[in-house]
Amino acid sequence: VIGNDEQAISKLPGSVAVIEKEALALKQPLSTQDALKAVPGIVIREEEGYGFIPNIGMRGLNPNRSQKLLVLEDGVPVAPGLFLANESYYSPRIERMQSIEVLKGAAGLRYGPTTIGGVINYKTKDPQDGVKLSAKTGSHGYGLLGIDAGGVSESADTIAGISVVTSRGDGFRHNGFDMTDLVLKGGKQINENQWLSAKFTHYANDVNTSYVGLRKNEYRNNPDKNPAPNDYFITDRQSFDINHEWHISSAIKLNTLMYWTQLSRDFWRRDVQSKDANGTVFRSCDSSLTASQYCMTGRNRDFEMMGVDSRLFIAHNSFGLKNETEIGVRLHSDHLSNQTVRSKTDPNARSGTLTGNVTEKADGLALYAQNRFELSPQLAVTPGLRIEDYQQKLKNELNGNNGQTSNTELMPGLGLTWQVVPQAQVFAGAFKGFSPAMTATAISSDGVDQQLDAERSINYEIGLRGAMQKLSYEATVFHMDFANQIINQSLSGATDMANAGKTLNQGLEFALAYDIGSGWQIDGNGTYVATAEFKNAALGPKGNRLPYAPELTANLNIGYKVGELKLNLGAYHVSSQYADAANTVIETDDGTKGKIAAYTVFNLNANYTFDKHLSLFASVRNLANKNYIASRNPDGIFPGVERNLEIGGSYKF
Repeated sequence: VIGNDEQAISKLPGSVAVIEKEALALKQPLSTQDALKAVPGIVIREEEGYGFIPNIGMRGLNPNRSQKLLVLEDGVPVAPGLFLANESYYSPRIERMQSIEVLKGAAGLRYGPTTIGGVINYKTKDPQDGVKLSAKTGSHGYGLLGIDAGGVSESADTIAGISVVTSRGDGFRHNGFDMTDLVLKGGKQINENQWLSAKFTHYANDVNTSYVGLRKNEYRNNPDKNPAPNDYFITDRQSFDINHEWHISSAIKLNTLMYWTQLSRDFWRRDVQSKDANGTVFRSCDSSLTASQYCMTGRNRDFEMMGVDSRLFIAHNSFGLKNETEIGVRLHSDHLSNQTVRSKTDPNARSGTLTGNVTEKADGLALYAQNRFELSPQLAVTPGLRIEDYQQKLKNELNGNNGQTSNTELMPGLGLTWQVVPQAQVFAGAFKGFSPAMTATAISSDGVDQQLDAERSINYEIGLRGAMQKLSYEATVFHMDFANQIINQSLSGATDMANAGKTLNQGLEFALAYDIGSGWQIDGNGTYVATAEFKNAALGPKGNRLPYAPELTANLNIGYKVGELKLNLGAYHVSSQYADAANTVIETDDGTKGKIAAYTVFNLNANYTFDKHLSLFASVRNLANKNYIASRNPDGIFPGVERNLEIGGSYKF
């Protein structure tokens, strides 16, 4: 989504970060969200430890289910329903990525919806000739096997490959998982000017995790306990996309992307009877249940998403200036079957009585245009406009009640880049941010339009980036003024959203890297969210800090290379944060409220390349075995990942 030429980043009027494959190979992150800790502006909220259910926040916005930003894979939306619920129930596996792109500010206006925080794009590995085998093993019974196989024709006009990863483990809190990920990817040059590519993915994962966390005394006495051993998060996902690139002339290019995704997410959870400081008591599956009570509930959702996104790029010299115009149109459709299945007899049930059955649909049309005016070789201005028109429908299949709502949003933006000197560029931007309200809260189960306002903000940023000799840097000041920020109010994290009214997020983020010499290098980033507060009393008391908005997040790495050996010592720091809008300081017995203390985690990585075939690596995460609380959401304390060791290697034939 950034572009491939050397000037691609310098043309974008917003903060940009790219995690290259060399950094991924050295640090061997547990997940895509683990890798994103290296990006300024991002805060991660751990849940089950391996990033299967990602919680990614940006610039003080709540990371819950990554709802405040747009996540893409090769330009295709990852969330199962853009206009139904922008929740990331699935995260692409880091093992098949070659890089990660992050756009913030006006640069992200080209995509939508839900780009208030920014845009993250995971770029999958291109097929290469040969076969590569990978293996990992580590603490808590962790094991991974992977194979990448591909081929390129002699004329280089045809390419194809397969990537398979299977991984199992006991989990950091006795919450085991069994995951398989498959990708088929290929492309064909049709003629001198056209290229057609396609990709198919399959993902399946059973994770023994729950919304239920530890209670106050449970965490102190047994922090690695699994408080809900019967609860399972079961995911099955398929996707298919076709990408066509047509160079109509040297100055005109047309890109068209067609995509389809199907995701099943079954979340089976024991019903809670009571909870106190010492733990959670679940309802017994026996005759003690009343007529209206159940002991096991499946909250099972089947999503289907499809769309086509076409973009025309034109380079021209209108108005006596160099211009780069981008015009885009996207048609998008979402469908969700949301069923609740409950059992009275089996604590491990996967079937039962159907007590809820709701169908949700959404259709959207997006139009987008921007033009980059190059006023001089140093100065460029980029105005843009995005229009999102969408309709949402909901039907209760049990009683026939149904309803619908619709909305049209105009999102203008203006960006600027100014190459002050070869070593420094100023960028600035202003744009309207927007995120649609969830269908299940915009329309009640009785089919009534709840008049829940969409999330809207006016965002500004100004920054400086560049490089000089051995130093590269970027620093950005941001201001996000919300007319209405939507805040989650439920333990489920999905079904009870509220209009929080006016809120304000503003602060500073920076990133720098310096080549010290003699094999030593240092790089780091930091985000200082000076303000993340409620501006009126619509939900949280005026002046209170927004939940899960730490004031400071920082990442520092010291690297050393000698021969083919690469070492990296990293430190990741998150300052204290609140878990609720009331800014509760004293911890409650159930662990859901209370100030979360600051923590710093150290990681050590080593990578050795023997030759072009064989490489080995080792990682020790949380080197000091820091015991810390990562989250109190959805329902209780979720500890951070304890110290763990991982070793592995790859061999390419």
